Amino acid sequence: MDKPVEILKVSGLCKRFKLSAKQQKLERTKEKYKQAVKDVSFSAYKGEIFGLLGPNGAGKTTTMRTLATLIRPDAGNAWIDGANILTQENQVRSKLAFLTGDLKLEQFFTPNYLFDFFSDLHGVEPQVREKRKQELFQRFGIDRYALTKVAELSQGMRQKVSLVVSIVHDPDVIIFDEPTNGLDVITAKTVTDFLLELKEKGKTVIISTHIFTLIEKLCDRVGILINGQMVACDTLANVCEGLSLEDRFFALYETAEGGKEA
Repeated sequence: MDKPVEILKVSGLCKRFKLSAKQQKLERTKEKYKQAVKDVSFSAYKGEIFGLLGPNGAGKTTTMRTLATLIRPDAGNAWIDGANILTQENQVRSKLAFLTGDLKLEQFFTPNYLFDFFSDLHGVEPQVREKRKQELFQRFGIDRYALTKVAELSQGMRQKVSLVVSIVHDPDVIIFDEPTNGLDVITAKTVTDFLLELKEKGKTVIISTHIFTLIEKLCDRVGILINGQMVACDTLANVCEGLSLEDRFFALYETAEGGKEA
């Protein structure tokens, strides 16, 4: 059996944020800083889907944004297909796509314009761009709305456009933060089916979510984040230890919260 090819390596990531007075009140704390991510390490391999599972505030989005070079860690490092997130940001960005539910597309532009714009940013050749645009627009049903302004599109169609423009350069690593949040069941299935297609093509997909069934349906391996720390990371079967993912998660959660209170 061939040895898995490591595409993503994360080592000891740490990140904290300063809390405003309002945030301190909301968090019910007098601490001036919040440790969002603490010593997080994991790997992801070629042709697999890796899931980062945790509740809101667990550090999932901070981890994802750090890997996408949108924020810098206070400590630790990560490599995307050999490119260092701290010293080779442009190389990292050329190798990956990052999609988040918070991505806001300019309301006055059309899917056609946005695809061309992001293709130019990534240096995609015109003939490659046109072929890829045709394939992706047909795949997601965007072709009928190619010249429609984003402001006039449904939420589901906007999410499809966001996905498509994020992968104009056909990256080998795709990072999706909460990929099905706010989507209707039809659009959500379209997105999850596409993630499985990317895996079949040998791409490495990293998703973050709080939805157990999404992890169970898609992921080869899973890392569980609680209070900014990785409390379990392995194949889905090994992490679950014979339990359902939901039961295993809450067992880990209760242990982590109990230790925190102690």
